[in-house]
Amino acid sequence: MDLRNVAIIAHVDHGKTTLVDELLKQSGTYRENEATTERAMDSNDLERERGITILAKATSVEWRGIRINIVDTPGHADFGGEVERILSMVDGVVLLVDAAEGPMPQTKFVTSKALALGLRPIVVLNKVDKSDAEPDRALDEVFDLFANLGADDEQLDFPVLYASGRSGWADTELDGPRKNLDALFELIVSHVRTPKQVADRDKPFRMLATTLGADPFIGRILTGRIESGRVKAGQTLHALSREGQKLEQFRVTKVMAFRGLQQQAIDEAEAGDIVTLAGMSKATVADTLADTSIDVPLPAQPIDPPTITVTFGINDSPLAGRDGKKVQSRVIRERLMREAETNVAIQVTDTPGGEAFEVAGRGELQMGVLIENMRREGFELSISRPQVVFRDIEGQRHEPVEEVTIDVDDEYSGAVIEKVTGARKGELVEMKPAGAGKTRIIAHVPSRGLIGYHGEFLTDTRGTGVLNRVFHEWAPYKGPIPGRRAGVLISMEDGVSVAYAIFNLEDRGRFFIGAQEQVYQGMIIGEHSRDNDLEVNPLKGKKLTNIRASGTDEAVRLTTPVRMSLEEAIAYIDNDELVEVTPNAIRLRKRFLDPHERKRQSRAAG
Repeated sequence: MDLRNVAIIAHVDHGKTTLVDELLKQSGTYRENEATTERAMDSNDLERERGITILAKATSVEWRGIRINIVDTPGHADFGGEVERILSMVDGVVLLVDAAEGPMPQTKFVTSKALALGLRPIVVLNKVDKSDAEPDRALDEVFDLFANLGADDEQLDFPVLYASGRSGWADTELDGPRKNLDALFELIVSHVRTPKQVADRDKPFRMLATTLGADPFIGRILTGRIESGRVKAGQTLHALSREGQKLEQFRVTKVMAFRGLQQQAIDEAEAGDIVTLAGMSKATVADTLADTSIDVPLPAQPIDPPTITVTFGINDSPLAGRDGKKVQSRVIRERLMREAETNVAIQVTDTPGGEAFEVAGRGELQMGVLIENMRREGFELSISRPQVVFRDIEGQRHEPVEEVTIDVDDEYSGAVIEKVTGARKGELVEMKPAGAGKTRIIAHVPSRGLIGYHGEFLTDTRGTGVLNRVFHEWAPYKGPIPGRRAGVLISMEDGVSVAYAIFNLEDRGRFFIGAQEQVYQGMIIGEHSRDNDLEVNPLKGKKLTNIRASGTDEAVRLTTPVRMSLEEAIAYIDNDELVEVTPNAIRLRKRFLDPHERKRQSRAAG
């Protein structure tokens, strides 16, 4: 069967997964009476809850006798490791751009990777039926983006479609018939090249593994595109590392291909198709699976290095072990090593004591998703504040700098620019009106300056601002950046919080807990209104007497406590604080020091 392999690229919330839903429906993948779900490609619980694509996934549709393998790529740069691997499997990309917002930072990140690989793009301007859509401006911005990213003449001569993914139509003209997605199917078939591997069907088998998975019935499975030859169940292959070292010889127990949303076992697969193989025990991502006559591995795409590190440790608080079942450091290490094996953008190293592990990754969101998955699996953890990874380049210390794109109401733009370019050491690159009373600000800001900024940004813009960020470059160290300005309120007792005590402490700051919540000594229960830390007693009840007095026996009304999400808590803490994560709770606390360390610090303080 004639083949096409294509990836769909889009910024978060530009309608990529919804468009794939419509492609599946209109290609006849579903039966007429089959129950379908919205955003079918978002198979992960977290993806459905957050509305973002985290894992790159493939599907396959058949249109007029041609098989089209479609790869859904993550829109967020924190999950860029998925993108860098997956783009090597396709021969073209569909770039989906919101006609109102234009190309955004995450679009730029993935597009730069695609253009560098020589892939020819198809541009689809989505949501053109919205009232604030400006397709002409968005198209100009896409062309400028391609030119800035060094696209060649063939890539700059890209075809354009106007579409509404939710309504299920795409046309070559803005005022077209608006009936279906046939124009997109036709363009994929005519514009995306047939895989060049198809000509190599009769050569020995070779395949580069791009994603790793596990099946409870058939064990370890690897997915990739067949570069040459054919493969069938029962065939003997061997795995080669990136350096050409022979890792293992194995017998293929199953060959599976994507057919709609499901993977089906097939008798034989040939060059150009995207398939999943089972039977290996050691081979992993970026290894070459090949015929035993081949001893030269396929080149694997280099992966961008991590930019932040977070320390994962055991939960050693007084409330440890009450919620989760997986609390030992050995179990935590096994889980992190398993994650590092499947996710090439994560690196795990042991700390000297062996009780904690340094996990390096792309950003706070990637770390937040990993921690959220672990807590749902029953783990209890203590998490440190994210630290930026520094590099020595030509003897000079360099740090990661991110390009930040901010859309805010005009009235808040001054406050945002002051925060970003002031203490956070950012550089303003561009500022322009974005229509509808909004301003678009683009700045280059050190990653250190952005840790913990998002909550402050939402406060400054009354929740109306939108901030997007993507790695830009390594730049010389820009000097110290001040951390959180406010101090914290720390519990000085163990027990259950009392409404009366919290009510009388409310003028000291805002609280993170309510009444009747378990607290312990050293737990952070609120934010101080001043810049120093303050120990308070949230257990202090009202003195009881047999005398009733007017005005003193009124019902206590507490201000609603601030409940932080996991990412907000990780970004909020300071260097001497930790986030305690359990399946049912997220708590903040001070680091517990052993007596010798506490004595040493007090001696140093004089």
